[in-house]
Amino acid sequence: MFDTLLLLVVPALLFRALGAFGVSRFSTWRSSAIHGLAVLLLMTGSAHFVPDSVTVMPSHADLVAMVPALVPFADFTVYATGVLELAGAIGLLIPATRPFAGLGLALLLVLMLPANVHVALNDIPLNGDPATPLWFRIPEQIGYIAVALWGSGAVSARARVRAQVA
Repeated sequence: MFDTLLLLVVPALLFRALGAFGVSRFSTWRSSAIHGLAVLLLMTGSAHFVPDSVTVMPSHADLVAMVPALVPFADFTVYATGVLELAGAIGLLIPATRPFAGLGLALLLVLMLPANVHVALNDIPLNGDPATPLWFRIPEQIGYIAVALWGSGAVSARARVRAQVA
């Protein structure tokens, strides 16, 4: 249940430790958190392309099973969201694109929330593990959205644009 959350927290803590040892790129919690989110997204985005024979992580078929029946072209949707997660992760690593990537990923995570609810309510296993309970899954998703917006500076960048227009 905590595997995905650990994919954010552990790298963020390691990046922050590097910052404490003088690596300027990770000198703030914000920068460390956004790089941690990029690691999470690289891992989860990769899962969208993994064949069933790989058992260390969810496979493409596992993720297709997550897609609610009302969403057409589940197979394509999983590939498309995988590409968007990977592109978003790369966008987070580039300072010039970071705010746009943060906004795009926040939107993507909101759009993917129904799939996460579907999995929890219907007890759909991922990689043979039981479904993450809804009481954990929704706050976890909200946390990722918050990190995407805060860590990327998307919220403060938008406020700066509004202030310049006014």
